[in-house]
Amino acid sequence: MKNLFDVSGKVAVVSGGSSGIGFMMAQGLLENGAKVYITARKVARLEEAQKELSAYGDCVAIPSDLSNLEGIEGFVAELSKHEDKLDILINNAGAVWSAPIDDFPEAGWDKIMDINVKGLFFMTQKCLPLLKAAGSKEDPARVINIASINGIRNSGMTTYSYTASKSAVVNLTTHLATDLVDRNILVNAIAPGYFPSQMTKAIVENDAMTQYALSKIPCGRMGSPEDIAGTALYLSSRASAFVCGHTIVVDGGQIATA
Repeated sequence: MKNLFDVSGKVAVVSGGSSGIGFMMAQGLLENGAKVYITARKVARLEEAQKELSAYGDCVAIPSDLSNLEGIEGFVAELSKHEDKLDILINNAGAVWSAPIDDFPEAGWDKIMDINVKGLFFMTQKCLPLLKAAGSKEDPARVINIASINGIRNSGMTTYSYTASKSAVVNLTTHLATDLVDRNILVNAIAPGYFPSQMTKAIVENDAMTQYALSKIPCGRMGSPEDIAGTALYLSSRASAFVCGHTIVVDGGQIATA
């Protein structure tokens, strides 16, 4: 039963790995011996993150725009120049848009769905040859999709396309899992709650909003890097080799009391 959470020597990709929970998960994988490729659209921030993460292990940055097929194919082509297999794919890249229902724009719908749903699906599709090359019956390759508790319950915010996109991620995870398990690829998801990130910046920087948000969380705090990284490590390792098609909620009990 030793080394159940061991990921040493594995190759991982974390999309949206330059900030927020993507950065946290990338650090957790690196500190536990994986080689991690991070990708994001903003080059300066990506390069800065790569420098920071390199203190923990072998981290490589490849800039890309994963909201369209051309960007995804370009990323996978570049990755394939360096690797002939991929053990772990974390589909974390995402965005949010908020506007009142009467004014919600088409652009705010299309952009979010393109990044949060379409990008996730085609990133997984284009990585299939690399994932299949890595997986075996005893040690399958892993795809981890990042959903949100806002895709499970009503957040009360006017983030309509984000809610729809994250609900789609939960159900798409189940669908992909059943289709890919016979290729020795396990697909699961994580639905984070309140973590410090660019998406929650407005809450984090407002004391009143922070206190209100924390009052809704039974654990009484926001998520920490260890919380999200630990769950990602579990889903990436031998410990979860019999877990397929599920979404793990990491929210300090918020959904349980909704």
